[in-house]
Amino acid sequence: MADPNSLAPAPAGAQCPLRRDQLIPQFCDAIPSTIAALDAVVEKVMGVVQAACCAPEKLDGVELALREALANAILHGNHQDPDKRVLVACYCEAGCEGGLLLLVRDEGAGFDSAAVPDPTAAEAIYAGHGRGIFLMRQIMDQVRYRDGGCQVELRQRGKSPCSSSGSPLDSA
Repeated sequence: MADPNSLAPAPAGAQCPLRRDQLIPQFCDAIPSTIAALDAVVEKVMGVVQAACCAPEKLDGVELALREALANAILHGNHQDPDKRVLVACYCEAGCEGGLLLLVRDEGAGFDSAAVPDPTAAEAIYAGHGRGIFLMRQIMDQVRYRDGGCQVELRQRGKSPCSSSGSPLDSA
């Protein structure tokens, strides 16, 4: 599975770059690639996010983006193979503006996010799928794909820096 320390810094010039040394783990779990596993892990993650010092003001959008990322990993990345896992992790970022980072990683072959058609284009407007990536990009402050598209990073800036040095993982 993914190594949370494999995060790379943002490109030069990016505002408030995400730094590995400033991430405070809040939650990490691996779930089977089944739609049935989705609701329970979203509920757990969102409970942790609500209690976290770096929680953004509007959590409904964060929950929707997390659901979309998990559904994409389960359906498109791992093709609902119950022998494959989806990793979901949540971090608070200390310093800078603070913020929330959600990682979702599948064991699939990956994809090119730039090749996904724009769902607002006339030819795709009535399509029954293809809006998840668009929604995530509209909701979150930053959406990045890594490892050939097998990992998505969803970042939402917080309203204030994270002052806690502890982590719910410390008490688990």
